[in-house]
Amino acid sequence: MSLSLFNPFTDLIFDDQFCFLTGNLTTEKMSVFPVWLLDHFKFGTDRIEMMDKSKSYTYADLQLPCSPRVKKAFEELEKKIQEAYQQGFEGMKALDEQLLFLWSGRMVYGMLYYEMRYESERNLRLRQIFDLSETLRERFGNFHLMMQSIVEPISFVGKKPWSIAVFPLKYSEDIISYRDDTVNLLFQFGVQGFGFIACLQDNGIIGEKQKEILEKMEGHILHPVQFEELFARFHYSDYILQYKPEFKIENTDEGITIEAIPVLPNENRPVFGFWDEDIFAQLMTNYWSVYGIQREDILKFQKPPLSFLEKPYTKDFIDSESIDLPF
Repeated sequence: MSLSLFNPFTDLIFDDQFCFLTGNLTTEKMSVFPVWLLDHFKFGTDRIEMMDKSKSYTYADLQLPCSPRVKKAFEELEKKIQEAYQQGFEGMKALDEQLLFLWSGRMVYGMLYYEMRYESERNLRLRQIFDLSETLRERFGNFHLMMQSIVEPISFVGKKPWSIAVFPLKYSEDIISYRDDTVNLLFQFGVQGFGFIACLQDNGIIGEKQKEILEKMEGHILHPVQFEELFARFHYSDYILQYKPEFKIENTDEGITIEAIPVLPNENRPVFGFWDEDIFAQLMTNYWSVYGIQREDILKFQKPPLSFLEKPYTKDFIDSESIDLPF
């Protein structure tokens, strides 16, 4: 008899009385964002908007219903992350990638959970049926299954379902950089000392595409403007990815194993679509606007696109100390 686990995306169940991860009845709750991070950077009272901009919450208000078992498991995870966090880049780099997947996944899934609840309640008020496409049901359902590995006998074998990159980062002590994409399951996190980027369900394809620049970064400390450009490269690569990540999921009495299936493109369809510098420049404008950098600064007639990661002609990595921008 195979293991039977809760999947909220089968019947779209996002009610307060059910644990977000196991579906068990509960009265317990846990914060979407780690409490120690909210306290340290004092952003608990800051507001965060839902995707359609018509609803917002404070970060501290975002709470997930959870069973005592799930709450305890995430508390134990937090202890490991905090210990690594205090050691900076070296501590975070040494962590098992699955721990970073679960830690970042908790925040991404937490935001996804609130998006689902908000849409469900909005549709109910409008007397409409709340539904998701089969593609999203499958993507989110697989992600939820992977998150359940924190409490269930679920293991990852062979090729992992994610791309995670951790690197040294220079920031002001009181700044935290956080960004997620709940639809595409992307995550960006940076503080003084380190940053990391996670594509939580890409089968490692995007990490492979960005392998060259990640290798050039080795031994360098990134400037925040470089961090933003790197995440934009990951984000845009996800946008032009032409194959849906597939997984080999085996369910037995002993538990579930998950293995990422390598992408085998055909001759008429490469793994990634055309990289359009015009679209990428618009994306970069969104990330770099805090520095006053506009699209016309990124794309100039008869000049290579602006980059803070690579020199335009030699493609050598740019040392962050040579970048005259605030951090």
